[in-house]
Amino acid sequence: MSGPVDPSADADGEAIRLLIADDHPVVRAGVRAMLEAEADLVVVADVAGADAAVRRAADGDVDVVLMDLQFPSDMQGAEATRHIRSKDHAPRVLVLTNYDTDADILSAIEAGASGYLLKDAPPAELVAAIRAAATGEPAFAPGVSSRLDANDGLERLTGREAEVLGLVASGYTNRDIGRALFLSEATVKSHLVHIFAKLEVGSRTAAVARARDLGIIRSS
Repeated sequence: MSGPVDPSADADGEAIRLLIADDHPVVRAGVRAMLEAEADLVVVADVAGADAAVRRAADGDVDVVLMDLQFPSDMQGAEATRHIRSKDHAPRVLVLTNYDTDADILSAIEAGASGYLLKDAPPAELVAAIRAAATGEPAFAPGVSSRLDANDGLERLTGREAEVLGLVASGYTNRDIGRALFLSEATVKSHLVHIFAKLEVGSRTAAVARARDLGIIRSS
């Protein structure tokens, strides 16, 4: 993660305005209380859903969104991040989650997240990451950046390939995957061929097992 930056807030010298998106009320309350103890940070709102985060971020008064990845609704954190970052003058998005697989990290980065931290990060690390994100600097937890390097010399799966493999691990058929990701079955099969080659395996089961061993997809 980038080192500490000047705590004088954003580029205009004003307080950094934050939106917290997490479905756990205790987490939202705890993070809000911690951040509001900082003179240069202001929490303008907290929401329980990814879709609510997209709507609230569109109001134009948010500099940085703290985004969880997993929500009980259909829209998840990576998709919400993509929607938020697609707008003009969009706020930065800093992922704050419990998940640290390659698939999670890649999907967040490809969606436009400026940083990625785990919820067990020390408060000072989170505050420094927010300040860095607000100035446009990348802000990744120690260890996350290294996860973006190849594992065991294998060619890195793309975010889409990791997403396909995650659905395979959940028991989805090729047809199910196509429907879920709006892909043709032929495209799904093409992704699987590339996945098998990159992981040096010959079956769906072996691909899932290898990916879990490497931390590419979640174990459960």
